Amino acid sequence: MNPPDHAALMDAIYHYQRYIYDLTRKYYLFGRDRLIRELNLAPGARLVEIGCGTARNLIKIAKRYPEAKLFGLDASQEMLNTAEQAVRKAGLEGRIRLVHGLAETLSPALFGETAAFDRALFSYSLSMIPDWKTAIETAQAALATGGQVHVVDFGDLAGLGPGKGVLAAWLQVFHVHPRIELLHSFEQHAPSRLRILPGRYAFLLTIDVNDVFGWETMA
Repeated sequence: MNPPDHAALMDAIYHYQRYIYDLTRKYYLFGRDRLIRELNLAPGARLVEIGCGTARNLIKIAKRYPEAKLFGLDASQEMLNTAEQAVRKAGLEGRIRLVHGLAETLSPALFGETAAFDRALFSYSLSMIPDWKTAIETAQAALATGGQVHVVDFGDLAGLGPGKGVLAAWLQVFHVHPRIELLHSFEQHAPSRLRILPGRYAFLLTIDVNDVFGWETMA
C-alpha cells in the first residue's frame, strides 16, 4: 500500500469513528494509561506520538507531565480534526503541536523544530502502519542520544482461548494486524524491556535509540 492510499484508508475508517473513538476504545485498548504512568518524563522532555488519533494520550501526558513538550503525528486528517478540537477544549494549544503525516516521514523538521525528540510513542498504531519496521527505525532516527521508543499494542492473543479467532477476525475488519514478530523477538532477546498483559492480549515495550534490528531474521 503506497502512502497516499494509506492516508485515504485511515480517513475512510475514521471519518465517523472519530466521534465515538475514545468512548469505545477504552474497553479494549488496554495498557495505555500504564504506559503513560511509566514514562517518567523529565521537565522539558520532548515526546512525539506517532498515530496520535484524537490526542487522548497526549492530553493525558500533558496533564501528568506539565513541563513536557508534546507533538502528535497522524495519517488521518479526519482524526486530527477531532484531535485539534480536543486540544483546544483542554486549553493545551500551546503545549501540544499536531501535524498531518505518515510515520515513515517523521522528523523534528516536520513540526518546524530542530531539536531531536527524547521519546517516541506508538499506542496501538504500529498494528495499523503498513511499513511498521521503517516506522520504528524512523522514530529512532528522530531521537536524541539516550532516547527511547515506547510501544503498546495488541499481542499474539495466545491466552484468549476460543476468543482469539473472533478477536483476530474483528481486528482485521479495521485493518489492524498485531506485530507478533516484534513481540516474539523481544520476548526472546530482551524480555526485561517487555511487559505482557493477561491473556497475551497486549504488550508494552521499550526500544532504545541504538537498538539495531535484523528484520529479515525476525520470527
